[in-house]
Amino acid sequence: MAKKAELLAEAAKLGLAVTEKNTIAEINDAIQAHVPSETTKDIARETAPTPAAGEAEAATEVKLAKAGKRSEKALAEAEAKAEKEARKEAGDTTPQSDEAEAHAKKGPKPVTRPRLERRGKSYRKVAEQVEAGKVYTLADALELATKTNPAKFDASVEVHVRLGVDPRQADQNVRATVSLPNGTGKTIRVAVFAPEGDHAAAKKAGADVVGDEEFLKQLDNEEINFDTLIATPQFMPRLGKYARLLGPRGLMPNPKAGTVAVDVAKAVTEAKAGKVEYRVDKQAIVHLAIGKVSFGTDKLAENAKAFFDSLQAQKPSSLKGSYVKTTAISTTQGPGIKVENVVS
Repeated sequence: MAKKAELLAEAAKLGLAVTEKNTIAEINDAIQAHVPSETTKDIARETAPTPAAGEAEAATEVKLAKAGKRSEKALAEAEAKAEKEARKEAGDTTPQSDEAEAHAKKGPKPVTRPRLERRGKSYRKVAEQVEAGKVYTLADALELATKTNPAKFDASVEVHVRLGVDPRQADQNVRATVSLPNGTGKTIRVAVFAPEGDHAAAKKAGADVVGDEEFLKQLDNEEINFDTLIATPQFMPRLGKYARLLGPRGLMPNPKAGTVAVDVAKAVTEAKAGKVEYRVDKQAIVHLAIGKVSFGTDKLAENAKAFFDSLQAQKPSSLKGSYVKTTAISTTQGPGIKVENVVS
């Protein structure tokens, strides 16, 4: 009670409206609010309970909350904000300090190496033979493609043509087949799903798999040992239940691809001879392998001419503007070679 009496006497000197009904803490707060001086601090120290010997050192440390305004993160942000306001008051209005601060927080942007430097040594070596920005003739591009194969195997030579069509339009969705004079260099396994009366002719033409009911049993077991499937029109409805199996693999017979045919023997002969299908993708680009590096320039040129003639014939009548925008040739793993547009 002596401490309370001392505080009441001090409050009376300051003219504060406090009484004995007020607690020691309330009287102390009232005095501190009006007299923030060393005397008040001394009074507060006198009124505060004496900490134990073990707690004296811990009491001097600042207690931080896990979250909220008293958390370490919140205090650091408040301090940074205060420093920023101080800089503004001092007249430093340049955004350089803020940019430096943001750069320090996020760190420097990672340096991305050029795409060519990220390639293998073999690729970089053959890519030196291709002049950047140069557009080659078809003959020169094919000859250069056979020299810039970084792979150790007999790679395919591919043609990539970017068209000016809109694949979302039904009348501009370019899709067709072409018979390459020298084939593709690949061994094509052909399966025929047709009535028993066509089996002998299909086998004579070179079909690898021929059948009807037995063939469906293979599909039930998801046995796919062929690259091209040819079916007769009357047997097509029976393949409907296997659309999810064949469709994603590009094996579903289609009249536009020539794989739905009445004369199965002729269809098998064409498929074995090198008849391939091409179609424009979502980016309006046509990709087609026209042979192997081992074919040589002359055979590749013959196959390329057959493809470009077929592509020219597929030009949509509703198209406005240029049909072919860019053309490039490359091997499977080799660098791209820009080519003059052969198709107008």
